[in-house]
Amino acid sequence: MGNDSEAALQLEQGQFAPDFVLPNQDGMMRSLEDYQGSGLILYFFPAAASPGCSKEASDFDGNIQEFDALGYQIVGISPDKVKRLKGFHEVLQLKFDLLSDLSTAVHKQFGAYGDKSVFGRLYKGVLRSTMIIDKDGAIKHAMYGVKSTGHVEHLLEMLKS
Repeated sequence: MGNDSEAALQLEQGQFAPDFVLPNQDGMMRSLEDYQGSGLILYFFPAAASPGCSKEASDFDGNIQEFDALGYQIVGISPDKVKRLKGFHEVLQLKFDLLSDLSTAVHKQFGAYGDKSVFGRLYKGVLRSTMIIDKDGAIKHAMYGVKSTGHVEHLLEMLKS
């Protein structure tokens, strides 16, 4: 595997979320600070318009009022280009920001990029991950290797309890 362990760090409860500045689907620059004052569900996904990512985004969007009532905004981050995120955003008619992290630098800061195995082939890629960040910017939960289906329901159960 070599010594390329830049993404081995995973965030833990109580740590402050790393700041970032990334363009959203409309090309507007967004930072962590833009979402402060309420809780934030920050989720990392591999590829806009793939079946799993479409299902996950639709699940978040379909429950956005429930997350809002619990005091949380939703933001998705992927390594897709702004133009691709814009199309994905429009097709699914999403009501939350999608951010473009072409370099995967923010993915790496959050521990959402690293070793993956598909059919026995090892490679580096986006680890589907979700961070629950409180209104002060601290990590409440850092979840790595989440599934695209059933994940949103699980999050809502966690937040309600």
